[in-house]
Amino acid sequence: MNKLLQRGFIIIMLSMIFITCEEDNIPKPKAQLRLEYQKPEYSEINSNCPYTFQISNQAKASINNKCWVNIEYPNLKASVNITYRTIDNNLKELFIESEKLTFNHAIKADEISSTPFNNSVNKTYGAIYEVTGNAASPVQFHLTDSTKHFITGALYFEVQPNYDSILPAINYIEKDLKHLMESFEWKN
Repeated sequence: MNKLLQRGFIIIMLSMIFITCEEDNIPKPKAQLRLEYQKPEYSEINSNCPYTFQISNQAKASINNKCWVNIEYPNLKASVNITYRTIDNNLKELFIESEKLTFNHAIKADEISSTPFNNSVNKTYGAIYEVTGNAASPVQFHLTDSTKHFITGALYFEVQPNYDSILPAINYIEKDLKHLMESFEWKN
């Protein structure tokens, strides 16, 4: 019986040695998605409309006869829709309509924040809104000269809104929209 116990003990010890000689399993670090976007170059969009502005070379713009603009980002499956309206004693209503469009996203939004915009040299005044959460339009803006012209713009993606997944693209396009607002000029 002693020999049987010794053999059993030796077998167990050898098994443990072979099992423990394997390489240690170390948990892998969490992977981070790394998206790299090209640095944009901007060019002016000029048309028969009463305004001009610059867009990124990563985007394509089309303008209809109402001076509404659709700026497409084909690689990001996103578009910015810009609506132009003339002011006819209705500036207050246009502001309310613009804010209403933004706050319609409050149901899905975690937060809506606004940043005022004021460029007295180009006579453009307005705001940009960031809608945090799984809303259909994560960035919106409006600009006016407060006497004749009013535009609104909204960013949309061609995918189901998942804020965390599209956040890098939102940040990239938001920089372009801020540049658009800064370069925006009304024609005389």
